[in-house]
Amino acid sequence: MSNLENGHQSTNTAPEHGKGSKFHIIINASPFEVTGHKASYRELVNLAFPGDPGEIIYLIHYVSPHGPDGQLHDGESVELANGMKFDVERTHRS
Repeated sequence: MSNLENGHQSTNTAPEHGKGSKFHIIINASPFEVTGHKASYRELVNLAFPGDPGEIIYLIHYVSPHGPDGQLHDGESVELANGMKFDVERTHRS
């Protein structure tokens, strides 16, 4: 996933998957445009909480308009679809 936007040019430099395919997704009620067919746990955390040092455990729940809803765990990825909604929440554990 790369070329991320949330109302302005993003400085995130995530790896590209499926270059050229753009998807409009919602993360914690904020719209993003992402390029690529998949998004990883870490990429979604970096969008939701820029500058996260990677020491906090997050819960990611998603709702897909064309597929099953689910959860994403560290090390996993999910196929993107336009209109997907992600809730990325910090846990009380690290």
